[in-house]
Amino acid sequence: MSNEHFADVDGQHLFYSVHGAGKPLILLHGGIDPDSFGSNLAVLAKGRQVIAPHLQAHGRTPDTARPLRSETMGDDIAALIGHLNLGKADVMGYSLGSSVALQTAIRHPDVVDRLVLVSTAMKQDGFYPEGVEAFKQLEANAATLGPGVKASPLGKAYPDVDWTNLFRKVGDMTKRPFDWSAEVAKLQARTLLVYADADAIRPEHMVEFWKALGGGQRDAGIDGSLRPANQLAIVPNTTHYTIPVDPMLPEIVQRFLGSAMKAVG
Repeated sequence: MSNEHFADVDGQHLFYSVHGAGKPLILLHGGIDPDSFGSNLAVLAKGRQVIAPHLQAHGRTPDTARPLRSETMGDDIAALIGHLNLGKADVMGYSLGSSVALQTAIRHPDVVDRLVLVSTAMKQDGFYPEGVEAFKQLEANAATLGPGVKASPLGKAYPDVDWTNLFRKVGDMTKRPFDWSAEVAKLQARTLLVYADADAIRPEHMVEFWKALGGGQRDAGIDGSLRPANQLAIVPNTTHYTIPVDPMLPEIVQRFLGSAMKAVG
């Protein structure tokens, strides 16, 4: 039986693939590349049912007239969870996918059990200034970037993608200031933050995000009884661009999801 499917949800013809068996884990790729996690997807699927959608305009999910926004793509993921009758699912995302995962949990807390956010910010200034400036230029540079990706192995793997349009729409999204800190402070889902030690996110913002989730307030105590429910991990010798395929990432995620399940079981 094929593991490749489409779901018509939220006005989108959403592609998703299914891997493994067990408690569902929705896995959301980063910007541009729907295969961001590489072989780590298969590792995560050992003992879990990993459901890997392609976000709007990415990979095998066609674009629509709708602008790209983390909020509306989060609505898509919540609709997919409902379409698949999963009840609540764990949701994990990287970079753009992490912003979508976060918005899924903010806007639809009833469908998210545990939340894993890899290399993301809750405010635009969480990125280094040069990153914010690059976001502002992305839309204007789309006509140059698109043909280059179209000719690359990624472009050949997904020949139906309009790469120039994708860069333009991602640029239109990322240039817009945002601040989700108030919503983060109210998150209901138990959450794991994961960053590279040389990430595109400023370390000061990592701590700010962690504190918004209730972390970093005090010593956990000798017996650990005062530790926060949410968790933070920094992966050594990684960057924003290598962390999704680093072999340490699945180990960290599986440890968090395993302990979360035991805590509620």
